[in-house]
Amino acid sequence: MKPQLLTAVFSALVFAAHAESFPVNIKIDASKPTGPLKPIWRFFGADEPNYAYMKHGSELLGELGALKKDQVFFRTHNLLTTGKGEHGLKWGSTNAYTEDADGNPIYDWTIVDKIFDTYRSKGVRPYVQLGFMPKALSVKPEPYSQPFRQEAFDDFCAGWSHPPKDYGKWEELIYQFAKHCSERYGEEEVLNWYWQTWNEPANEYWRGSRDDFFKLNDHAMRGVRRAIPKAKVGGPHLATGKDGDWLESFIDHCLKGTNFASGEKGTPLDFISFHAKGKSSDVDGRVQMGLSRQLSIIDGGFGAVAQYPELKGIPIIIGESDPEGCAACTWPSLAYRNGTMYSSYTAASFPRKLDLAEKHGVNLEGALSWSFEFEDQPYFAPFRSLATNGIDKPVLNVFRMFSRMDGKRLHVDSDAAVPLDDLLKTGVRGKPDVSALAARDGNRITVLAWHYHDDDIIGAEANITLNLSGTPEGNPRVTRTLIDENHSNSYTAWLAMESPKSPTAEQLRELVEASQLAVVPNAKVEIPAAAEVGITFPLARQGVTLLELEWP
Repeated sequence: MKPQLLTAVFSALVFAAHAESFPVNIKIDASKPTGPLKPIWRFFGADEPNYAYMKHGSELLGELGALKKDQVFFRTHNLLTTGKGEHGLKWGSTNAYTEDADGNPIYDWTIVDKIFDTYRSKGVRPYVQLGFMPKALSVKPEPYSQPFRQEAFDDFCAGWSHPPKDYGKWEELIYQFAKHCSERYGEEEVLNWYWQTWNEPANEYWRGSRDDFFKLNDHAMRGVRRAIPKAKVGGPHLATGKDGDWLESFIDHCLKGTNFASGEKGTPLDFISFHAKGKSSDVDGRVQMGLSRQLSIIDGGFGAVAQYPELKGIPIIIGESDPEGCAACTWPSLAYRNGTMYSSYTAASFPRKLDLAEKHGVNLEGALSWSFEFEDQPYFAPFRSLATNGIDKPVLNVFRMFSRMDGKRLHVDSDAAVPLDDLLKTGVRGKPDVSALAARDGNRITVLAWHYHDDDIIGAEANITLNLSGTPEGNPRVTRTLIDENHSNSYTAWLAMESPKSPTAEQLRELVEASQLAVVPNAKVEIPAAAEVGITFPLARQGVTLLELEWP
Protein backbone atom coordinates (compact mmCIF):
# COMPACT_ATOMS: atom_id res chain seq x y z
CA MET A 1 0.00 0.00 0.00
CA LYS A 2 1.27 3.45 -0.84
CA PRO A 3 2.25 5.31 2.35
CA GLN A 4 -0.22 7.91 3.50
CA LEU A 5 0.99 11.51 3.07
CA LEU A 6 0.12 13.76 5.98
CA THR A 7 0.47 17.51 5.86
CA ALA A 8 1.44 19.36 9.01
CA VAL A 9 1.28 23.13 9.11
CA PHE A 10 3.15 24.82 11.93
CA SER A 11 0.45 26.40 14.07
CA ALA A 12 2.45 29.56 14.64
CA LEU A 13 2.27 30.18 10.91
CA VAL A 14 -1.33 29.25 10.16
CA PHE A 15 -2.36 31.82 7.61
CA ALA A 16 -3.06 31.85 3.91
CA ALA A 17 0.05 31.70 1.78
CA HIS A 18 1.24 35.02 0.45
CA ALA A 19 -0.50 35.96 -2.78
CA GLU A 20 2.81 35.89 -4.64
CA SER A 21 4.11 32.65 -3.16
CA PHE A 22 5.32 29.80 -5.34
CA PRO A 23 5.35 26.07 -4.57
CA VAL A 24 8.53 24.13 -3.82
CA ASN A 25 8.74 20.37 -3.35
CA ILE A 26 11.67 18.91 -1.45
CA LYS A 27 12.08 15.14 -1.16
CA ILE A 28 14.42 13.33 1.25
CA ASP A 29 14.79 9.59 1.77
CA ALA A 30 16.03 9.24 5.36
CA SER A 31 16.85 5.56 4.85
CA LYS A 32 19.66 6.24 2.34
CA PRO A 33 22.52 8.27 3.86
CA THR A 34 25.29 9.32 1.49
CA GLY A 35 28.17 9.62 3.99
CA PRO A 36 29.22 11.65 7.04
CA LEU A 37 28.10 15.26 7.19
CA LYS A 38 31.42 16.99 7.83
CA PRO A 39 31.26 20.10 10.07
CA ILE A 40 33.22 22.26 7.65
CA TRP A 41 31.67 25.42 9.17
CA ARG A 42 33.69 25.29 12.42
CA PHE A 43 36.58 27.55 11.31
CA PHE A 44 36.69 31.33 11.83
CA GLY A 45 39.25 34.11 11.62
CA ALA A 46 40.11 37.80 11.68
CA ASP A 47 42.92 40.24 10.89
CA GLU A 48 42.95 41.64 14.41
CA PRO A 49 44.42 39.24 17.04
CA ASN A 50 44.03 41.50 20.05
CA TYR A 51 40.23 41.59 19.85
CA ALA A 52 40.23 38.03 21.21
CA TYR A 53 40.83 39.10 24.80
CA MET A 54 38.78 42.29 24.69
CA LYS A 55 35.24 42.43 26.07
CA HIS A 56 33.11 41.62 23.05
CA GLY A 57 35.75 39.49 21.35
CA SER A 58 36.05 37.24 24.37
CA GLU A 59 32.27 36.95 24.62
CA LEU A 60 31.96 36.01 20.95
CA LEU A 61 34.72 33.43 21.19
CA GLY A 62 32.70 31.85 24.00
CA GLU A 63 29.69 31.63 21.70
CA LEU A 64 31.76 30.05 18.93
CA GLY A 65 33.39 27.58 21.28
CA ALA A 66 30.00 26.54 22.63
CA LEU A 67 28.90 25.49 19.13
CA LYS A 68 31.27 22.51 19.16
CA LYS A 69 33.64 22.60 22.12
CA ASP A 70 37.30 22.01 21.27
CA GLN A 71 36.46 21.48 17.60
CA VAL A 72 36.17 25.15 16.59
CA PHE A 73 39.36 26.78 15.24
CA PHE A 74 40.38 30.42 14.96
CA ARG A 75 42.98 31.83 12.55
CA THR A 76 44.35 35.35 12.88
CA HIS A 77 46.93 37.59 11.26
CA ASN A 78 49.62 39.52 13.12
CA LEU A 79 50.60 36.95 15.74
CA LEU A 80 54.27 37.93 15.35
CA THR A 81 53.83 41.59 14.40
CA THR A 82 55.85 44.13 16.37
CA GLY A 83 53.99 46.38 18.81
CA LYS A 84 52.83 46.33 22.41
CA GLY A 85 49.27 45.20 21.78
CA GLU A 86 48.28 48.14 19.58
CA HIS A 87 45.29 47.27 17.42
CA GLY A 88 43.06 48.74 14.76
CA LEU A 89 41.31 47.84 11.53
CA LYS A 90 43.27 45.03 9.85
CA TRP A 91 45.99 45.46 12.45
CA GLY A 92 47.28 43.98 15.67
CA SER A 93 50.53 43.33 17.48
CA THR A 94 52.18 41.10 20.07
CA ASN A 95 55.88 42.12 20.33
CA ALA A 96 56.81 38.45 20.25
CA TYR A 97 60.24 39.22 18.79
CA THR A 98 62.63 42.13 19.28
CA GLU A 99 66.41 42.39 19.43
CA ASP A 100 68.84 43.99 21.85
CA ALA A 101 71.50 46.50 20.78
CA ASP A 102 73.81 43.68 19.74
CA GLY A 103 71.17 41.99 17.57
CA ASN A 104 70.42 39.18 20.00
CA PRO A 105 66.83 37.87 19.95
CA ILE A 106 64.39 38.79 22.71
CA TYR A 107 61.27 36.61 22.84
CA ASP A 108 58.18 37.80 24.69
CA TRP A 109 55.08 35.60 24.59
CA THR A 110 52.98 37.67 27.00
CA ILE A 111 50.43 38.93 24.48
CA VAL A 112 50.41 35.76 22.39
CA ASP A 113 49.68 33.80 25.58
CA LYS A 114 46.83 36.17 26.36
CA ILE A 115 45.33 35.49 22.92
CA PHE A 116 45.71 31.71 22.98
CA ASP A 117 44.70 31.45 26.65
CA THR A 118 41.45 33.17 25.74
CA TYR A 119 40.86 30.77 22.87
CA ARG A 120 41.37 27.73 25.04
CA SER A 121 39.30 29.06 27.94
CA LYS A 122 36.40 29.43 25.48
CA GLY A 123 36.71 25.96 23.95
CA VAL A 124 38.38 27.27 20.76
CA ARG A 125 41.69 26.02 19.34
CA PRO A 126 44.33 28.05 17.48
CA TYR A 127 44.82 27.73 13.75
CA VAL A 128 48.31 29.16 13.90
CA GLN A 129 49.34 31.56 11.17
CA LEU A 130 53.07 32.28 11.37
CA GLY A 131 53.33 35.98 10.55
CA PHE A 132 53.83 38.77 10.04
CA MET A 133 57.51 39.82 9.97
CA PRO A 134 58.81 41.39 13.19
CA LYS A 135 60.35 44.80 12.64
CA ALA A 136 63.78 43.69 13.83
CA LEU A 137 63.85 40.94 11.18
CA SER A 138 62.39 42.79 8.18
CA VAL A 139 64.70 43.59 5.28
CA LYS A 140 62.79 46.87 4.91
CA PRO A 141 61.55 47.81 8.38
CA GLU A 142 60.59 51.43 7.65
CA PRO A 143 57.84 52.39 7.47
CA TYR A 144 56.80 49.37 9.51
CA SER A 145 53.06 50.06 9.72
CA GLN A 146 50.65 52.50 8.14
CA PRO A 147 46.96 53.15 8.85
CA PHE A 148 44.53 51.07 6.85
CA ARG A 149 42.68 52.99 4.15
CA GLN A 150 40.30 50.89 2.10
CA GLU A 151 40.80 53.07 -0.97
CA ALA A 152 44.60 52.53 -0.88
CA PHE A 153 45.17 48.98 0.32
CA ASP A 154 48.66 48.65 -1.20
CA ASP A 155 49.96 51.45 1.04
CA PHE A 156 48.92 49.40 4.08
CA CYS A 157 51.38 46.59 3.33
CA ALA A 158 54.57 48.04 4.79
CA GLY A 159 57.61 46.71 6.65
CA TRP A 160 55.75 43.76 8.16
CA SER A 161 55.13 42.30 4.68
CA HIS A 162 58.81 41.91 3.71
CA PRO A 163 61.11 38.87 3.92
CA PRO A 164 63.46 38.36 6.87
CA LYS A 165 67.01 39.65 6.73
CA ASP A 166 68.12 36.39 8.37
CA TYR A 167 66.23 33.16 7.63
CA GLY A 168 68.08 31.38 10.43
CA LYS A 169 66.74 33.87 12.98
CA TRP A 170 63.27 33.50 11.42
CA GLU A 171 63.39 29.71 11.81
CA GLU A 172 64.61 30.01 15.39
CA LEU A 173 61.74 32.40 16.18
CA ILE A 174 59.25 29.84 14.88
CA TYR A 175 60.97 27.04 16.79
CA GLN A 176 60.89 29.01 20.04
CA PHE A 177 57.23 29.94 19.46
CA ALA A 178 56.15 26.35 18.79
CA LYS A 179 58.27 25.06 21.67
CA HIS A 180 56.68 27.56 24.04
CA CYS A 181 53.17 26.56 22.90
CA SER A 182 53.97 22.88 23.42
CA GLU A 183 55.30 23.54 26.91
CA ARG A 184 52.42 25.83 27.90
CA TYR A 185 49.49 23.83 26.49
CA GLY A 186 50.98 20.35 26.28
CA GLU A 187 52.11 18.34 23.27
CA GLU A 188 48.85 16.39 23.17
CA GLU A 189 46.93 19.66 22.80
CA VAL A 190 49.10 21.34 20.17
CA LEU A 191 49.00 18.24 17.97
CA ASN A 192 45.36 19.22 17.31
CA TRP A 193 46.34 22.66 16.00
CA TYR A 194 47.01 23.65 12.41
CA TRP A 195 50.28 25.46 11.60
CA GLN A 196 50.83 27.48 8.42
CA THR A 197 53.03 30.31 7.14
CA TRP A 198 51.85 33.81 6.22
CA ASN A 199 48.79 34.94 4.31
CA GLU A 200 48.10 35.26 0.58
CA PRO A 201 51.78 35.24 -0.52
CA ALA A 202 50.90 35.76 -4.19
CA ASN A 203 49.68 39.33 -3.58
CA GLU A 204 50.73 42.45 -1.67
CA TYR A 205 50.80 40.67 1.71
CA TRP A 206 54.20 39.26 0.67
CA ARG A 207 56.83 41.61 -0.77
CA GLY A 208 59.29 38.86 -1.67
CA SER A 209 59.45 36.50 -4.64
CA ARG A 210 57.77 33.11 -4.95
CA ASP A 211 61.03 31.35 -4.07
CA ASP A 212 61.44 33.71 -1.12
CA PHE A 213 58.11 32.48 0.19
CA PHE A 214 59.02 28.84 -0.34
CA LYS A 215 62.21 29.54 1.62
CA LEU A 216 60.24 31.33 4.35
CA ASN A 217 57.83 28.40 4.60
CA ASP A 218 60.56 25.73 4.53
CA HIS A 219 62.33 27.35 7.47
CA ALA A 220 59.07 27.92 9.33
CA MET A 221 57.92 24.34 8.93
CA ARG A 222 61.30 23.03 10.00
CA GLY A 223 61.10 25.26 13.07
CA VAL A 224 57.66 23.94 13.98
CA ARG A 225 58.64 20.31 13.43
CA ARG A 226 61.83 20.72 15.48
CA ALA A 227 59.64 21.68 18.43
CA ILE A 228 56.62 19.48 17.67
CA PRO A 229 57.71 16.59 15.42
CA LYS A 230 54.16 15.49 14.59
CA ALA A 231 52.59 18.93 14.22
CA LYS A 232 50.00 19.40 11.42
CA VAL A 233 51.64 21.77 8.93
CA GLY A 234 50.37 23.03 5.59
CA GLY A 235 49.66 25.92 3.26
CA PRO A 236 49.94 28.04 1.19
CA HIS A 237 46.78 30.12 1.94
CA LEU A 238 46.63 31.73 -1.50
CA ALA A 239 44.12 34.50 -2.12
CA THR A 240 42.13 33.12 -5.05
CA GLY A 241 42.37 29.36 -5.20
CA LYS A 242 45.12 28.51 -7.67
CA ASP A 243 46.45 32.10 -8.14
CA GLY A 244 47.65 31.26 -11.61
CA ASP A 245 50.10 28.39 -11.23
CA TRP A 246 51.06 29.29 -7.64
CA LEU A 247 49.19 26.39 -6.04
CA GLU A 248 50.67 23.77 -8.35
CA SER A 249 54.13 25.32 -7.94
CA PHE A 250 53.83 25.18 -4.14
CA ILE A 251 52.64 21.58 -4.20
CA ASP A 252 55.44 20.58 -6.59
CA HIS A 253 58.00 22.21 -4.32
CA CYS A 254 56.61 20.44 -1.24
CA LEU A 255 56.45 17.04 -2.94
CA LYS A 256 59.71 16.97 -4.89
CA GLY A 257 61.56 20.28 -4.70
CA THR A 258 64.77 20.99 -2.82
CA ASN A 259 64.00 22.23 0.69
CA PHE A 260 65.61 25.66 1.21
CA ALA A 261 66.16 24.95 4.91
CA SER A 262 67.44 21.38 4.92
CA GLY A 263 68.73 20.88 1.38
CA GLU A 264 66.78 17.64 1.24
CA LYS A 265 63.83 16.70 -0.98
CA GLY A 266 60.41 18.10 -0.16
CA THR A 267 58.64 20.01 2.58
CA PRO A 268 56.12 18.55 5.06
CA LEU A 269 52.55 19.02 3.86
CA ASP A 270 49.72 17.69 6.00
CA PHE A 271 46.93 19.88 4.59
CA ILE A 272 46.29 22.19 1.64
CA SER A 273 44.80 25.64 2.13
CA PHE A 274 43.63 28.37 -0.23
CA HIS A 275 41.11 31.20 -0.09
CA ALA A 276 37.90 31.73 -2.04
CA LYS A 277 35.92 34.96 -2.10
CA GLY A 278 32.77 35.92 -3.94
CA LYS A 279 32.02 39.46 -5.03
CA SER A 280 29.27 41.90 -4.14
CA SER A 281 28.40 44.75 -6.47
CA ASP A 282 26.12 47.77 -6.56
CA VAL A 283 23.87 47.21 -9.58
CA ASP A 284 21.25 49.87 -10.30
CA GLY A 285 21.10 50.79 -6.63
CA ARG A 286 20.81 47.24 -5.30
CA VAL A 287 23.34 44.77 -3.98
CA GLN A 288 24.10 41.83 -6.23
CA MET A 289 26.17 38.95 -4.90
CA GLY A 290 28.67 36.84 -6.81
CA LEU A 291 28.15 33.29 -5.56
CA SER A 292 29.36 31.90 -8.89
CA ARG A 293 32.74 33.57 -8.45
CA GLN A 294 33.34 32.01 -5.04
CA LEU A 295 32.22 28.55 -6.11
CA SER A 296 34.30 28.74 -9.30
CA ILE A 297 37.43 29.55 -7.30
CA ILE A 298 36.75 26.57 -5.05
CA ASP A 299 36.10 24.38 -8.09
CA GLY A 300 39.47 25.37 -9.56
CA GLY A 301 41.35 24.81 -6.32
CA PHE A 302 39.84 21.39 -5.76
CA GLY A 303 40.58 20.47 -9.34
CA ALA A 304 44.23 21.44 -8.95
CA VAL A 305 44.68 19.31 -5.83
CA ALA A 306 42.86 16.37 -7.42
CA GLN A 307 45.55 16.20 -10.14
CA TYR A 308 48.05 14.83 -7.62
CA PRO A 309 47.54 11.15 -6.78
CA GLU A 310 50.10 11.59 -3.98
CA LEU A 311 47.64 13.94 -2.26
CA LYS A 312 44.67 11.57 -2.38
CA GLY A 313 42.68 12.17 0.81
CA ILE A 314 44.78 15.09 2.06
CA PRO A 315 42.62 17.52 4.09
CA ILE A 316 41.77 20.77 2.30
CA ILE A 317 40.84 23.90 4.23
CA ILE A 318 39.42 26.91 2.41
CA GLY A 319 41.33 29.26 4.70
CA GLU A 320 39.12 32.28 4.03
CA SER A 321 35.72 31.55 2.49
CA ASP A 322 33.47 34.60 2.21
CA PRO A 323 30.94 36.46 0.02
CA GLU A 324 33.59 39.09 -0.81
CA GLY A 325 37.05 40.20 0.17
CA CYS A 326 37.59 42.86 2.80
CA ALA A 327 36.03 42.34 6.24
CA ALA A 328 37.21 45.76 7.47
CA CYS A 329 35.91 47.70 4.46
CA THR A 330 32.69 49.65 4.96
CA TRP A 331 31.38 50.83 1.62
CA PRO A 332 27.65 51.62 1.89
CA SER A 333 26.69 48.64 -0.28
CA LEU A 334 28.28 46.34 2.28
CA ALA A 335 25.51 47.03 4.78
CA TYR A 336 23.93 43.80 3.47
CA ARG A 337 26.25 42.06 5.94
CA ASN A 338 24.00 43.11 8.82
CA GLY A 339 20.90 41.35 7.55
CA THR A 340 19.48 38.28 5.88
CA MET A 341 21.32 38.54 2.57
CA TYR A 342 24.50 37.50 4.38
CA SER A 343 22.81 34.74 6.36
CA SER A 344 21.00 33.25 3.36
CA TYR A 345 24.18 33.40 1.24
CA THR A 346 26.01 31.49 3.96
CA ALA A 347 23.30 28.85 4.24
CA ALA A 348 23.16 28.33 0.47
CA SER A 349 26.93 28.31 -0.15
CA PHE A 350 28.25 25.88 2.45
CA PRO A 351 26.42 22.77 1.19
CA ARG A 352 27.66 23.57 -2.34
CA LYS A 353 31.26 23.49 -1.08
CA LEU A 354 30.57 19.94 0.05
CA ASP A 355 29.06 19.18 -3.35
CA LEU A 356 32.19 20.47 -5.11
CA ALA A 357 34.41 18.33 -2.89
CA GLU A 358 32.34 15.29 -3.85
CA LYS A 359 32.57 16.26 -7.52
CA HIS A 360 36.38 16.25 -7.40
CA GLY A 361 36.78 13.40 -4.92
CA VAL A 362 38.75 15.54 -2.46
CA ASN A 363 38.69 15.71 1.33
CA LEU A 364 37.24 19.08 2.39
CA GLU A 365 38.16 19.54 6.05
CA GLY A 366 36.82 23.05 6.55
CA ALA A 367 35.72 26.39 5.13
CA LEU A 368 36.93 29.25 7.33
CA SER A 369 34.71 32.32 7.64
CA TRP A 370 36.88 35.42 7.85
CA SER A 371 34.35 37.15 10.03
CA PHE A 372 34.54 37.97 13.73
CA GLU A 373 33.82 41.34 15.38
CA PHE A 374 35.27 44.87 15.62
CA GLU A 375 35.84 46.65 18.91
CA ASP A 376 34.93 50.30 19.54
CA GLN A 377 32.97 50.71 16.31
CA PRO A 378 29.41 52.02 15.71
CA TYR A 379 26.51 49.62 16.05
CA PHE A 380 25.80 47.80 12.78
CA ALA A 381 28.57 49.49 10.83
CA PRO A 382 28.81 47.54 7.56
CA PHE A 383 31.77 45.36 8.57
CA ARG A 384 31.75 41.68 7.72
CA SER A 385 31.23 40.40 11.23
CA LEU A 386 29.28 37.89 13.29
CA ALA A 387 28.34 40.41 15.96
CA THR A 388 28.37 44.14 16.63
CA ASN A 389 29.14 45.49 20.11
CA GLY A 390 28.04 42.23 21.66
CA ILE A 391 24.86 41.92 19.58
CA ASP A 392 24.80 38.84 17.36
CA LYS A 393 23.92 39.28 13.69
CA PRO A 394 21.60 36.94 11.73
CA VAL A 395 24.55 35.18 10.08
CA LEU A 396 25.74 33.81 13.44
CA ASN A 397 22.42 32.02 13.75
CA VAL A 398 23.19 30.07 10.57
CA PHE A 399 26.28 28.68 12.29
CA ARG A 400 24.12 27.85 15.28
CA MET A 401 21.89 25.89 12.93
CA PHE A 402 24.87 24.11 11.34
CA SER A 403 26.11 23.13 14.79
CA ARG A 404 22.83 21.30 15.49
CA MET A 405 23.27 18.99 12.49
CA ASP A 406 25.16 15.73 13.01
CA GLY A 407 25.38 12.24 11.60
CA LYS A 408 25.26 11.23 7.96
CA ARG A 409 24.23 13.45 5.09
CA LEU A 410 21.00 12.69 3.27
CA HIS A 411 20.42 13.32 -0.42
CA VAL A 412 18.04 16.22 -1.07
CA ASP A 413 15.91 16.55 -4.21
CA SER A 414 14.39 20.04 -4.57
CA ASP A 415 12.50 21.12 -7.67
CA ALA A 416 13.58 24.73 -6.97
CA ALA A 417 17.31 24.10 -6.47
CA VAL A 418 19.66 25.76 -8.95
CA PRO A 419 21.90 22.98 -10.39
CA LEU A 420 25.57 23.09 -9.37
CA ASP A 421 26.77 23.61 -12.95
CA ASP A 422 24.48 26.63 -13.31
CA LEU A 423 25.67 28.04 -9.98
CA LEU A 424 29.25 27.83 -11.24
CA LYS A 425 28.40 29.60 -14.49
CA THR A 426 25.97 32.32 -13.46
CA GLY A 427 25.14 32.07 -9.77
CA VAL A 428 21.52 32.74 -8.83
CA ARG A 429 20.40 35.40 -11.29
CA GLY A 430 17.13 33.93 -12.61
CA LYS A 431 14.83 31.93 -10.39
CA PRO A 432 15.73 31.82 -6.68
CA ASP A 433 17.58 28.88 -5.20
CA VAL A 434 15.41 27.02 -2.68
CA SER A 435 16.85 23.81 -1.34
CA ALA A 436 18.07 22.09 1.80
CA LEU A 437 20.87 20.30 3.62
CA ALA A 438 19.79 17.22 5.58
CA ALA A 439 21.36 14.75 7.98
CA ARG A 440 20.40 11.76 10.10
CA ASP A 441 21.95 10.68 13.38
CA GLY A 442 20.09 7.60 14.59
CA ASN A 443 16.52 8.62 15.41
CA ARG A 444 17.24 12.29 14.84
CA ILE A 445 16.79 13.98 11.44
CA THR A 446 17.70 17.59 10.71
CA VAL A 447 16.81 19.61 7.62
CA LEU A 448 18.16 23.10 6.96
CA ALA A 449 16.28 24.88 4.15
CA TRP A 450 17.12 28.21 2.50
CA HIS A 451 15.60 30.65 0.04
CA TYR A 452 18.38 32.56 -1.70
CA HIS A 453 18.91 34.92 -4.63
CA ASP A 454 22.00 36.92 -5.66
CA ASP A 455 19.90 40.09 -5.95
CA ASP A 456 19.01 41.87 -2.72
CA ILE A 457 15.45 42.74 -3.69
CA ILE A 458 12.01 41.74 -2.49
CA GLY A 459 10.77 38.49 -3.96
CA ALA A 460 7.91 36.04 -3.65
CA GLU A 461 7.67 33.71 -0.69
CA ALA A 462 8.38 30.01 -1.18
CA ASN A 463 5.60 27.66 -0.05
CA ILE A 464 7.63 24.54 0.74
CA THR A 465 6.37 20.99 0.99
CA LEU A 466 8.96 18.75 2.59
CA ASN A 467 8.44 15.04 1.95
CA LEU A 468 10.41 12.74 4.24
CA SER A 469 10.41 9.01 3.63
CA GLY A 470 12.24 6.21 5.42
CA THR A 471 11.73 7.73 8.85
CA PRO A 472 11.54 5.84 12.15
CA GLU A 473 8.10 4.77 13.36
CA GLY A 474 6.04 6.80 15.76
CA ASN A 475 5.60 10.50 16.47
CA PRO A 476 8.72 12.67 16.64
CA ARG A 477 9.35 15.74 18.72
CA VAL A 478 9.67 18.60 16.25
CA THR A 479 11.62 21.83 16.69
CA ARG A 480 11.75 24.53 14.05
CA THR A 481 14.04 27.56 14.19
CA LEU A 482 13.87 30.42 11.69
CA ILE A 483 15.94 33.34 10.40
CA ASP A 484 14.12 35.97 8.38
CA GLU A 485 13.16 39.63 8.63
CA ASN A 486 11.22 39.07 11.85
CA HIS A 487 13.05 36.13 13.45
CA SER A 488 16.61 35.77 14.79
CA ASN A 489 17.31 39.25 13.46
CA SER A 490 18.83 41.97 15.63
CA TYR A 491 19.33 44.27 12.64
CA THR A 492 15.65 44.77 11.86
CA ALA A 493 15.03 45.23 15.59
CA TRP A 494 17.68 47.97 15.65
CA LEU A 495 16.19 49.64 12.58
CA ALA A 496 12.75 49.56 14.23
CA MET A 497 14.29 51.51 17.12
CA GLU A 498 15.32 54.17 14.56
CA SER A 499 18.95 53.02 14.61
CA PRO A 500 20.12 54.36 17.98
CA LYS A 501 23.84 55.15 18.12
CA SER A 502 23.89 54.47 21.87
CA PRO A 503 21.07 52.06 22.73
CA THR A 504 19.63 52.28 26.22
CA ALA A 505 19.89 49.36 28.64
CA GLU A 506 16.35 48.33 27.76
CA GLN A 507 17.05 48.58 24.03
CA LEU A 508 20.18 46.46 24.47
CA ARG A 509 18.14 43.79 26.24
CA GLU A 510 15.69 43.80 23.33
CA LEU A 511 18.50 43.58 20.78
CA VAL A 512 20.14 40.67 22.58
CA GLU A 513 16.81 38.85 22.70
CA ALA A 514 16.18 39.54 19.00
CA SER A 515 19.68 38.28 18.11
CA GLN A 516 19.15 34.75 19.43
CA LEU A 517 18.05 31.81 17.31
CA ALA A 518 14.25 32.00 17.32
CA VAL A 519 12.11 28.91 17.79
CA VAL A 520 8.82 28.78 15.93
CA PRO A 521 6.40 27.71 18.70
CA ASN A 522 3.93 24.85 18.61
CA ALA A 523 5.47 23.02 15.69
CA LYS A 524 3.56 19.75 15.57
CA VAL A 525 3.35 16.82 13.22
CA GLU A 526 1.73 13.44 13.66
CA ILE A 527 3.19 10.45 11.87
CA PRO A 528 1.65 6.98 11.91
CA ALA A 529 3.82 3.88 11.69
CA ALA A 530 5.59 3.45 8.33
CA ALA A 531 4.17 6.69 6.96
CA GLU A 532 5.75 9.25 4.73
CA VAL A 533 6.06 12.60 6.46
CA GLY A 534 4.79 15.71 4.76
CA ILE A 535 5.52 19.11 6.28
CA THR A 536 4.51 22.38 4.66
CA PHE A 537 5.72 25.81 5.63
CA PRO A 538 6.34 29.21 4.04
CA LEU A 539 9.86 30.58 3.74
CA ALA A 540 10.43 34.20 2.84
CA ARG A 541 13.10 35.28 0.40
CA GLN A 542 16.45 35.29 2.24
CA GLY A 543 14.90 33.06 4.91
CA VAL A 544 16.70 30.10 6.48
CA THR A 545 15.01 27.49 8.66
CA LEU A 546 16.11 24.38 10.54
CA LEU A 547 13.76 21.50 11.29
CA GLU A 548 14.83 19.02 13.95
CA LEU A 549 12.78 15.82 14.21
CA GLU A 550 13.60 13.40 17.00
CA TRP A 551 11.93 10.06 17.53
CA PRO A 552 11.84 8.39 20.97
